[in-house]
Amino acid sequence: MRMSSSERLRAAVAALMQLTGDTQATLAAVLGVDQTQVSRRQSGTAAWGLDDCDAIAAHYGIDVLDLLAGPTRACETLAADRRRTVPSRRAAADEPKGARR
Repeated sequence: MRMSSSERLRAAVAALMQLTGDTQATLAAVLGVDQTQVSRRQSGTAAWGLDDCDAIAAHYGIDVLDLLAGPTRACETLAADRRRTVPSRRAAADEPKGARR
């Protein structure tokens, strides 16, 4: 089954937030709304507007068309320096005990 445009946009925003470590509060600040508005848009009870799409794309440094293309395309076009770095489970397991912060 094919995703609707609004589902594809919500999935892209969620994927970008996950990849960068952004929270709904971070995105809310970018958009000039409160966190509950972002939550409603992400849950599908409210719609993302075109101005929101422009602001989100600018925040992540990607083209709005890449954002609208869905999560795979949005994440592929995100600059490497915008991605959060999380140690792999394997690397964390290999650390000596007591070395973790």
